[in-house]
Amino acid sequence: MAWAVLWGASTTAPAKALPAEAPAVSPAPENGNDGALVLLAMLQREGRLLDFLQEDLTGFSDEQVGAAARVVHEGCRQLIRKYVPLSPVVSQGEGSAITVPAGFDAQRFRLTGNVSGSAPYQGTLKHHGWQTPKPALPPLPKGMDVKVLAPAEIELP
Repeated sequence: MAWAVLWGASTTAPAKALPAEAPAVSPAPENGNDGALVLLAMLQREGRLLDFLQEDLTGFSDEQVGAAARVVHEGCRQLIRKYVPLSPVVSQGEGSAITVPAGFDAQRFRLTGNVSGSAPYQGTLKHHGWQTPKPALPPLPKGMDVKVLAPAEIELP
């Protein structure tokens, strides 16, 4: 329904009654997933990423999907640039010959193809990888229920 606006369809739906009192929600305890959930909520807020990923695109033309993807791409790209600046793990261009040294960091290099023997390995760079030298995510708001990635939007007459 959220993406119907991009394709010119009506977004008017019959109103649904909400319970008079919403059940109390206790914030999730802080854990290792909280930052990831907040980032996901930020990607939804800025780029409508979750709406796009949850939409069944089979009935839409490539042009319609492309138009929606541009909106999602721009919002998400701006957010990533602001809070999670990226740089390549390897500075060489893709397709370059590369030597992976002995004792290499498996988080920085993923070997594919015919991996045998021991390092150093000679290969071709297929993807330069991504790293974030200085992430700048905002602190988690106190009392925030990180499991709510996007609030329900209710338009009042």
